[in-house]
Amino acid sequence: MAPVEQPQQTSRSATRTSTAAAAATSSAPRQAASGSIVDIARSLLGIYYVYGGTTPAGFDCSGFTQYVYAHAGISIPRTATAQMNAATIVSNPQPGDLVFTVSGGIATHVGIYTGPGMMIDSPRTGKATSERAIFSGNVYGRF
Repeated sequence: MAPVEQPQQTSRSATRTSTAAAAATSSAPRQAASGSIVDIARSLLGIYYVYGGTTPAGFDCSGFTQYVYAHAGISIPRTATAQMNAATIVSNPQPGDLVFTVSGGIATHVGIYTGPGMMIDSPRTGKATSERAIFSGNVYGRF
């Protein structure tokens, strides 16, 4: 007669421990990604704004953030509003998070948070990607 497999029992404390371990493990890639996001963004300083641009030949604001995130291995939507809607909104931004300028519930601009009061963005025609001060009243998003 073949052996009968017994159902495996798991205690709640074992489940909590493995859940906590998984959470700790999953935060490590986010921390690594946030560092690489800022590094990738900084490597693209000085590239001029091009409306609709999505490559180092020229970026618009959301094309820049999408390109940087893609090169960090994270797929995000194309437009600023779609990026904001897909992100988890946070009140405590970390380097690598997105910074949204919002008007009437629509994201009108997006950049990458680099640290207290600073971001990298592709601002507008005639300007190049740069690291600059963040204006107040922004919304922050995390992927």
